[in-house]
Amino acid sequence: MSAPLGLALVTLVVPDYDAAIAFFRDTLGFVLVEDTPVAPGKRWVVVRPPQGGAGLLLARAVDAAQRAAIGRQTGGRVAFFLHTDDFARDHMRLTGAGVRFVESPRHEPYGTVAVFCDPFGNRWDLLEPAPAGEDGR
Repeated sequence: MSAPLGLALVTLVVPDYDAAIAFFRDTLGFVLVEDTPVAPGKRWVVVRPPQGGAGLLLARAVDAAQRAAIGRQTGGRVAFFLHTDDFARDHMRLTGAGVRFVESPRHEPYGTVAVFCDPFGNRWDLLEPAPAGEDGR
């Protein structure tokens, strides 16, 4: 019997490896899983949320088309959904660390949420999901 499928990595195009590592590791608290040189000027850089889940492969843009996609890989929509078990705690911590929230926290049927931008322009939801059964799903 084969194993079920699982999403392991999502590529995120960034302008600079070290700036991206600093944001994800030092600001968001992600774990730097790997940072391995693979060719001159190219590294395999993976970060992952501390509680697990799919990781981000941080890929440095190498041409004009890739540079143009930085921060706009989803056409201006929220690209990533960062779950928390304590919205107030993490919202305060991230705000104190200089993360730019583009809206005030709001309560929705699915949980407490606010959109923030990473330094590269990607939109993220910080989301504390509603307790099971409260969102109608």
